[in-house]
Amino acid sequence: MDMFWPVILFFVIGILFYTFRILREYERGVIFFLGRFQKVKGPGLIIVVPGIQQMVKVDLRTLVYDVPTQDVISRDNVSVKVSAVIYFRVVDPERAIINVEDFFEATAQLAQTTLRSILGQHELDDMLAQRDKLNQGIQVLLDEQTESWGIKVINVEIKHVDLDESMIRAIAKQAEAERERRAKVIHAEGEMQASAKLLEAAETLSRQSQALQLRYMQTLTELSRDRSSMIVFPLPIDLLESLIKKD
Repeated sequence: MDMFWPVILFFVIGILFYTFRILREYERGVIFFLGRFQKVKGPGLIIVVPGIQQMVKVDLRTLVYDVPTQDVISRDNVSVKVSAVIYFRVVDPERAIINVEDFFEATAQLAQTTLRSILGQHELDDMLAQRDKLNQGIQVLLDEQTESWGIKVINVEIKHVDLDESMIRAIAKQAEAERERRAKVIHAEGEMQASAKLLEAAETLSRQSQALQLRYMQTLTELSRDRSSMIVFPLPIDLLESLIKKD
């Protein structure tokens, strides 16, 4: 009889080990009673009756999923490679265990398909310049689709949008052409403003003959400073007439 005591003791310790469970603050236990959902327990010390109750442990901390590089064709038919990272967590342990077989794998696969679907509806310029808007759109759509699984998608961040070398060269040429166009527009606007000011000055001088004569003499003074060459400058008839009248 004494030889059975170690076996009995070992059996009792095993029963106690599977009966008393300790769950951390970020853990919950989904309890099934004879295969039927009973309740969600934890954190702390909980009791699970072996053979009658079963527990599935769920981690409530934020999970990070690094979406592998996806081949995406944009709306303007440009092929790019996009990678992203998704942050999500379980908010309803019951639905996360009962409504989906593997909530992490399901969320990961859904993230990949949603990423390709959303980005495929936008042009390349949007992917490069409006990442915040695209991140928010993907996050909202994922959150709506995973709600029935008890999953909350917290954030989505597009990490890289990679282009092939030919597309990079094409974008560089486009940017250079855009810079040249802006330079020409600015130059044309400057010429237009300058011509308007010259026209305004000419109209002012035409109304005052003395001002025109003064401007003429000022121009002669400026030209006389250059002694490297001889300049023949015609004398306006109006200036002669004004001098004759003074005599």
